[in-house]
Amino acid sequence: MQDELLYKLQNAFPLAARPFEILAGELGRSEEEVLEEVRRLKEEGIIRQTSAIFDTKRLGYHSSLVAFKVPEEQIENAAEIINVHPGVSHNYLRNHDFNIWFTLAVPPDSRLGLQGTVDRLRNLTGAREAITLPTLKMFKISVKLDTTGKQSKKEKVHRRELKPLKMKARHYAVVRELQKDIPIVSEPFKTASERLGMGYDELFGMARELQEAGIMRRFATILNHRKAGFTANAMSVWKVPEEEAEELGRRIAEFRAVSHCYLRPRYPNWPYNLFAMVHATSQEACDDVIEEIAAETGLTQYGKLYSTREFKKQRLVYFDPAFDEWERKHETFV
Repeated sequence: MQDELLYKLQNAFPLAARPFEILAGELGRSEEEVLEEVRRLKEEGIIRQTSAIFDTKRLGYHSSLVAFKVPEEQIENAAEIINVHPGVSHNYLRNHDFNIWFTLAVPPDSRLGLQGTVDRLRNLTGAREAITLPTLKMFKISVKLDTTGKQSKKEKVHRRELKPLKMKARHYAVVRELQKDIPIVSEPFKTASERLGMGYDELFGMARELQEAGIMRRFATILNHRKAGFTANAMSVWKVPEEEAEELGRRIAEFRAVSHCYLRPRYPNWPYNLFAMVHATSQEACDDVIEEIAAETGLTQYGKLYSTREFKKQRLVYFDPAFDEWERKHETFV
C-alpha cells in the first residue's frame, strides 16, 4: 500500500471532511489502516508535510533563486546566517564554484526589497560573488515523485485557465490556516474550520476559489526525497537561445523526472538561462535523464549541479511577523 498511497498523497489530497476515508476507498483499505500507514510514514520522516502549496507571487511576495560563492571555510557559518531569514525555504550546498543555492522570498511591504535582502545576506555571509536568478518564465512546478514506478517517462503539462479573485480578509485567513501541516486524524480540517468559524462547505469552497485563481496551486503531501528512495537530485542548467527558450522549456518540462523548469536571466559569470530540477533514485539515473534531454533537444552547453548537502528545506510561512523582525534587525547593516 505504501507506494500507491504516497503517489496519491502527492498528487491530490482530498479537500473533504474525512479525506483519509476517501483515500482508503480508492485503495480498497479501511480508513484506520490508511491513518496508521500515514502516521508511520510521518514518524519515519518519509512524509515531510501535508498542506496547501501557494503561489508566492500571486500572494504579492517577491522571490528568486540565489547563488553565493562562499569560501569553503565559511560555508557552515554562511548557511546558518542564510537559514535564519524566514523567506528562505530551500538552501543547498552544490558541487560548483557557486556553492550555496537558496530560494528567497520577501513580503510585498518589505523595506529592503528582494535585491536589498540579497545584498544584506551577501555582506553578512562574506560571499565573494552573488547572482540573483528570478523566474522569467515558468514551464513547470510540480514535485510528484513516481513512488510506484508505473508512470510514463513523459507527461503533458497543462495550463489552466485561471479565474480572477479579489482577495478578502477571509481568504487571507484561509491561507494562514491551510498553509499549516495537517494532523493525521480522521477529520484533519476540523481545528482549522473551528478557528475560522467556518463550516466545511465554506472552508473547502474558499479553498477551491483560491485554487481556481491560481493562488493555491494544490493541496498535497511533500515527501523527504531521500527517505522515499529518491536519493539524487540535480539542478540541470542549460544555455538556450532566447528565440528557442519557449519551445525547449515546454519540451524539457514534459519529462516526468523534471519537477521544476524555469527560464531565468543569465550573466557574464553565469551563461545558463534554462533550469530543470531532476529527481531520481540514483545519480546515474539523474545523469541518464539529463543525457536524454540533451539528445532530444540537441542542446550541448549545459551543466549538472548536484546537491551534496541540505541546509534547509521547509514550507514558506506567509504573513509571518518574523519577516519584519529580521528586517528591523538587519536593515541598517553595512
